[in-house]
Amino acid sequence: MLHGAVQQFMRDVVWGELDYLVVDLPPGTGDVALSMAQSVPVAGAIVVTTPQGVSVSDVRKAVGMFRQLNIPVLGVMENMSYFVCGHCQERTEIFGHGGGAAMATDMGIPFLGEVPIDTRVRAGGDEGQPIVAVAPDSPAARAFVAVAGKVAAQVSIQAMRVLKVIQTA
Repeated sequence: MLHGAVQQFMRDVVWGELDYLVVDLPPGTGDVALSMAQSVPVAGAIVVTTPQGVSVSDVRKAVGMFRQLNIPVLGVMENMSYFVCGHCQERTEIFGHGGGAAMATDMGIPFLGEVPIDTRVRAGGDEGQPIVAVAPDSPAARAFVAVAGKVAAQVSIQAMRVLKVIQTA
């Protein structure tokens, strides 16, 4: 059933001309990733973790799954890395610090950046108003823009690797 839904999503939606299609996959078994890999060319995966150990452990498993599927892991992003108090501007690392960066280094994957907790990210998602549009100078918006630039760079690097393989074949 899941495979059929992915097939329909990829084949029947009129996407128009896209530079990128980003699909947010749920954590877990990898059935959706497998269906995607079988349905469309996948440039790569971005894995998202939080700083704490249990999240990093789950994301390590996801990296292993993507590698088994021959889907390049383009980078690691750390979400909810810290919180900046709106009153005193103090930075608090609620979930610890550096788990995503350490995992990226350990696994030989580019680290894409840290995104802080900001309630406007959730509110903007609910309202269809991304934080990069409504509060572009906020730390979270700046972090998302920086991560997006690094993702674009990694997609470009991956495309060049594929081109070299094709040229040598």
